[in-house]
Amino acid sequence: MARPGECAKLSSIWRLLWLMRTVVDVALPQETYAPHSIRTEGHLTLGGLFPVHTRSIDGTPCRDLKKENGVQRLEAMMYALDQINQDDQLLPNITLGARVLDTCSRDTYALEQSLTFVQALITKDTSDVRCTNGEPPVFVKPEKVVGVIGASASSVSIMVANILRLFQIPQISYASTAPELSDDRRYDFFSRVVPPDSFQAQAMVDIIRALGWTYVSTIASEGSYGEKGVEAFTQLSKEAGGICIAQSLKIPHNPKLEDYDKTVQQLMETSNSRAVIIFASEEDIRGVLNATKRANQVGHFLWIGSDSWGAKSSPIHQLEDVAVGAVTILPKRSSIKGFDEYFTALTLENNRRNVWFAEFWEENFDCRLLSASKREDTSRKCTGQERIGIDSKYEQEGKVQFVIDAVYAMAHALHNMQRDLCPDHPGVCPQMEAAEGKVLLRYIRNTSFNGSAGTPVVFNKNGDAPGRYDLFQFQMTNSSTPEYKVVGQWVESLQLKV
Repeated sequence: MARPGECAKLSSIWRLLWLMRTVVDVALPQETYAPHSIRTEGHLTLGGLFPVHTRSIDGTPCRDLKKENGVQRLEAMMYALDQINQDDQLLPNITLGARVLDTCSRDTYALEQSLTFVQALITKDTSDVRCTNGEPPVFVKPEKVVGVIGASASSVSIMVANILRLFQIPQISYASTAPELSDDRRYDFFSRVVPPDSFQAQAMVDIIRALGWTYVSTIASEGSYGEKGVEAFTQLSKEAGGICIAQSLKIPHNPKLEDYDKTVQQLMETSNSRAVIIFASEEDIRGVLNATKRANQVGHFLWIGSDSWGAKSSPIHQLEDVAVGAVTILPKRSSIKGFDEYFTALTLENNRRNVWFAEFWEENFDCRLLSASKREDTSRKCTGQERIGIDSKYEQEGKVQFVIDAVYAMAHALHNMQRDLCPDHPGVCPQMEAAEGKVLLRYIRNTSFNGSAGTPVVFNKNGDAPGRYDLFQFQMTNSSTPEYKVVGQWVESLQLKV
């Protein structure tokens, strides 16, 4: 007799199979649930999940292109795969391929997309299917995805992890930091190369105590990242003592302009609490800063921003005056020179594998391509001779290092697995081909190597990376142009620059 837990798991699998049959076999053609994806061939295939577009508010799943968080991070995965496939010491005689999908920054859409990753593990009964000539059809078997890189947002990783674990597909995130993902009983196939927000929340508490503040408010985006981050901060501030929470505000999913205005109005009700802890998405950070400007409260609030703010320009673009003085947190990172060289050399001609690159080109250079352009006819025509970093501004996005490290973590785990399971075989042997995902998961959790920035990449028993953060402040410079300055670090304890 099956144990209760096994029955629940079987029930979940049957519900998923029903969903897949509804989505894939009956209701929708393949192009509908996976309209665009990057596919590269390899002996082993890694899945990738990236927020190439923002979420839409008009019923369609996708909206504006995300040049940094989407395209740069996606290209970081492709760069890492190129480097690994050219390395004769790492996975020799094995080429890694990719199937990369756009999450459109929405958890439900990402769930629908991620069904692509489990197709090869579903056995479909096609005995009653016949072609018009009476012959049985020839089905092209989808590639087997051995592991997934992603997702970015915690809410997306949580949603996708619930499917991947049923099919024992390991997942390594480069940006999801929600504390609940540390629960190895619920998210046993999830790992990450960034630290959980419980460390980040402790860093925030230490900053507030060091600055002598005792009265603060909090803002969270609705969802796992924002709510769990604020929850961790609130709990840790209580344990530390001496910090009172004036208000804890939440920005709903799909917020309207008035939701942001209401948030700022509520903050003003406790005017003595000028310090504001903000665990929110980029879109919500911009919304709050815009509302602050509309309310003529520029300079009133003292912002403490989580790693979703970090040292990015996109959340504060054209809102720099509102953001001056903000203290923000970002996992310690380094700029990867090799990626800069790779990305700035990309052109329309040499990057045909990225199905979103033409859209990026138009957005990046504010021009219009002749074929199927979504831009206004008034835009100037692209020449194709534009160059990234020369004809447009370029700065490496903050999570590029972690995307690269996530891909390499999967590659090192596969390398060690191949060495042990195929000692006398030069490539993927039958034993490795037949190995369950939990075998690869064990190798992921035990992997240890120096990452792209030279710092160790390791996982604890919950699949988490250690907490190492840089602290920034958005300051005015001598040229009267504000910019982010490093003001300290947090590595198990706070160290501020004097």
